[in-house]
Amino acid sequence: MSADKQTNKRPDMLNGPIQFTLRKMTIPMIYGMIMLMTFGLVDTFFVSLLGTEQLAAISFTFPVTFTLISLNIGLGIGTSAIIGRYLGSGDHSHAKEFATGSLMLATIMVGALAVLGLMTIEPVFALLGASETLMPYIKDYMIVWYFAGVFLALPMVGNSVLRASGDTKTPSIIMAAGGGVNALLDPLLIFGWGPIPAMGIQGAAVATAIAWGIGVIWILTLLVKRHLMLPRLLSFQELRFTSGGILKIGLPAAGANMLTPIAGGVLTKIVSGYGAAAVAAWGVGNRLESIASIAVLALSMSLPPFISQNFGAEKLSRVRDAYSIAIRFVLIWQFGVFVVMWLLSPFIAAAFTQDPAVAKLIQLFLLIVPLGYGLQGIVILTNSSFNAMHKPMSALILSVIRLFVFLVPISLVGSLLYDLEGMFWGSVVANLLMGALSFFWFKRQLSREFSCLSEQLQ
Repeated sequence: MSADKQTNKRPDMLNGPIQFTLRKMTIPMIYGMIMLMTFGLVDTFFVSLLGTEQLAAISFTFPVTFTLISLNIGLGIGTSAIIGRYLGSGDHSHAKEFATGSLMLATIMVGALAVLGLMTIEPVFALLGASETLMPYIKDYMIVWYFAGVFLALPMVGNSVLRASGDTKTPSIIMAAGGGVNALLDPLLIFGWGPIPAMGIQGAAVATAIAWGIGVIWILTLLVKRHLMLPRLLSFQELRFTSGGILKIGLPAAGANMLTPIAGGVLTKIVSGYGAAAVAAWGVGNRLESIASIAVLALSMSLPPFISQNFGAEKLSRVRDAYSIAIRFVLIWQFGVFVVMWLLSPFIAAAFTQDPAVAKLIQLFLLIVPLGYGLQGIVILTNSSFNAMHKPMSALILSVIRLFVFLVPISLVGSLLYDLEGMFWGSVVANLLMGALSFFWFKRQLSREFSCLSEQLQ
């Protein structure tokens, strides 16, 4: 199919009905992410069959692996914001140049961070509270995962280019396919079959590496065929020019995302004081949170291109209306998700473990923490909206306040007063306070943009 025909099938972000356009962009993302996150849970499930120690080990890796993923997310946010604004203003030439530069930049930066990670596995995980018993399992997993991290960079940033152009269906297909490959290879590589030896926890990382490698080939082929990137590498001067623009938004965005695993590491350290069973339950709960927040995560990917293009076209009323629609939706949707998880908590816990202690703690997590997911959704969507409007420092400050003024301190106080249950309730209170602050902050910023636009038109 030609690039022109593909373009005609994309939603009209500048003129189409807002609710219809957001729905058309978000639904494919939800389908793709459900498949991807479900297969991520399958990953955790197969590792859990190896034993509680292996499940605890992979739970310790979440804050660290998310740090590398956060860099890709940040670069993708910067890429999407800049390309969306160029496309909104009709400058397709610069959009292609920035797309190429973003892919090159992601490869260089993620590669450097992966090398640093390989050199610091033991001290980092010891700092997180991992015991000597768990360290061999963590090493087996992370050595392969760091090498695979470079394969992750190109599909993640490349998907941001597609979304900036209005195509959310193809990134969903790529995500779902990658998750499917990973899920199919997991049991084969973890437990072995025929001539293939059992690799244990390391097999999960190898399966992930293969899935991401397929994604690299796929995304690069699509971007070149659709003329969304240049069919060559940039010169040093071109890379320097594009990198400056991308990093201006991408670095604060990446920093904001990297704060999440740092805070997660602190919370994991608190949880580790309650034993391996608590860490195992915490890891399962975090994976389930990704599934439970699927609509929020999908909207956080489909809303920014819409806002960027309309911001570039100076259609601020559409920005305001899109943000309000998204916030109302996530509050209603996530409350429904909480009710479902509350009712199914005993069955969900039993599906992940046969250890009564771990199952009890998983159920406790599900009875409390999901109540705050809708409020957390306000923060996530506000963050992505700030970045889409080229206000990365506002998004960064918002993240700092959320994690280190509210979430970590309140959760810590809750744990000191009421143990793990108090920690879980602390996260709900923190999300309530931060959700309110985020909403009013964005509304105030949008009012300023309206005032600036009015002055320009006079």
